[in-house]
Amino acid sequence: MSDTEKPAAPEVVEKKAPSTAEADLTKYKTAADIVNHVTKKLVELIVEGAKVIDLCIEGDKLIEQGTGAVYNKAVKGVKITKGVAFPTCISVNNAVAHFSPLASDPQAAQVLAKDDVVKLQLGAHIDGFAAISAETIIVGASVENPVAGRRADVLKAAWHAAEAAMRTVKVGNRNWAVTEIVGRTSAAWDCKPVEGMLSCQQTQNVIDGKKRVILNPSESQKRDFEAATFAEGEVYGIDILISSGEDGKARSEESRTTIYQRDSSVTYQLKMKNSRAVFSEVQKKAGAFPFNVRTLEDEKRSRMGLQEAVQHRLVKPYEVIYTPANTFVAGFHFTIALLPGGPSLITHPPVWYKPDLVKTTKELEDEELKLLLARNLRESKKSKKKAKKAEGEEDGKDE
Repeated sequence: MSDTEKPAAPEVVEKKAPSTAEADLTKYKTAADIVNHVTKKLVELIVEGAKVIDLCIEGDKLIEQGTGAVYNKAVKGVKITKGVAFPTCISVNNAVAHFSPLASDPQAAQVLAKDDVVKLQLGAHIDGFAAISAETIIVGASVENPVAGRRADVLKAAWHAAEAAMRTVKVGNRNWAVTEIVGRTSAAWDCKPVEGMLSCQQTQNVIDGKKRVILNPSESQKRDFEAATFAEGEVYGIDILISSGEDGKARSEESRTTIYQRDSSVTYQLKMKNSRAVFSEVQKKAGAFPFNVRTLEDEKRSRMGLQEAVQHRLVKPYEVIYTPANTFVAGFHFTIALLPGGPSLITHPPVWYKPDLVKTTKELEDEELKLLLARNLRESKKSKKKAKKAEGEEDGKDE
């Protein structure tokens, strides 16, 4: 090298910043990790004699602690919002969902008993990207003392229906395909999906998006429900609720609604001063996500203020509904992303459920469903290549 020649400057390798989609997925996954951690703690507490209200309060407290420990650095001077994406609910036996009582409610004294079918649901969000999960636990069941009878049937039906739905929420598939597969799967155990239950597309600050899946629709719901096709880049919260009853019908009973959510698509100027104050508190504390009246400052004032907001649809209630007495409801809820490489489960698998905890006389006999359930959620590259090769060979034969 001559004196005039300069040594080549070392190549600067720029650190590639994560894409917006990758950053969003990381937030979803972080929220899911928190939900899984809280679920593990609550499953340990779901025992005979445990008070339902205590479990609900503990769940929400743990979610706030978990989300409070992450993403604390402001971005361009703006704090990242985070917290509860769905309040902790403990719905027992024939209660379908959304049971999270207040201390003033008559049902606040409810305690868990042996063999109770307990549905645990909760959610967390980071920057509006929500991971919501639900699973079913049978109080006191173990490998030595497995769940049996109709409790076992409904639990197994719900688990397999969730697994089948997971494999059907795929790019290019229609929402009705999920409705059909959940109905078919649950029928193997003489069970029915709870009528009219919805699963929705999710985006930032939205858990009830426009694209939806309906379970066991009534005739009018079949006529009016909008068909939709799953597309790449979408995220869904899939809620599988299965009843041991004959028709899956559910209705409201004496339980007071405690969970509400602001509807951002509705605008209305509230007339009462108290209603405006309560609505302002809701926006500040919960934003776009569901909240429990328990989190508001004054319960009595809040209930009164929410009445006008509900009446004018600014806020929507999550009612507690029940299937008939002596029936059971089991449920699983998962959050799934449709990525370029295939579907990816955001939330974790259930903490409590294992096949050897459940003993049933009925088994799945539908060969098509068996093949579906045997498939991996995401097809491997080798499988895709084999499928393409097989397609090519078939085309060659046709020529």
